[in-house]
Amino acid sequence: MKYPKDFGYMSVIQTLSDVDNTFLSRRELTCDFAGLSGKLKSMEAVDMVTKEFKLDGKVVVPMRLKTHVGMSKVTGIFYVYEDEGLAKKHINPTIFTRLDKIKAKAEEAKAEEAKAEEAKAEEAKAEEAPAEEAKAEEAKAEEAKAEEAPAEEAPAEEAKAEEAKAEEAKAEEAPAEEKTE
Repeated sequence: MKYPKDFGYMSVIQTLSDVDNTFLSRRELTCDFAGLSGKLKSMEAVDMVTKEFKLDGKVVVPMRLKTHVGMSKVTGIFYVYEDEGLAKKHINPTIFTRLDKIKAKAEEAKAEEAKAEEAKAEEAKAEEAPAEEAKAEEAKAEEAKAEEAPAEEAPAEEAKAEEAKAEEAKAEEAPAEEKTE
């Protein structure tokens, strides 16, 4: 799902709190996502937060996404760790199990999309191949016609040449007949 970075005057992500918890060695972010209730998935929220706060290379764990009743906003709580081992030590393992399942489904979907794109590309090539073969056959047919046409014209030219010789012979005979008379 693609979201615009901002609506001009208002950002999609509004930071409610940004706390650096030194005791647990993590950063705790609480954000509101405006206008995304019912549309936002946890991994998409993680991607948005990672881009917004420039957290590349860090472990961002979505702890909670809460949709407010009667409002079109979602409030998310995220923990940002420097080390994944520390995150697994502090956070309930069922959360990581759920995240792993979500990631596996996303990878399967991407693989299926890639297969579908490859199939479309193969179909396009298969459609182009008969068209190219048809063009090649047409070119061969034109070459064959071009070869046959001079062959057909050659006998016609030979016939004209024979007629011309016959006329010349008649012309030569006619003066010879006049001399004999």
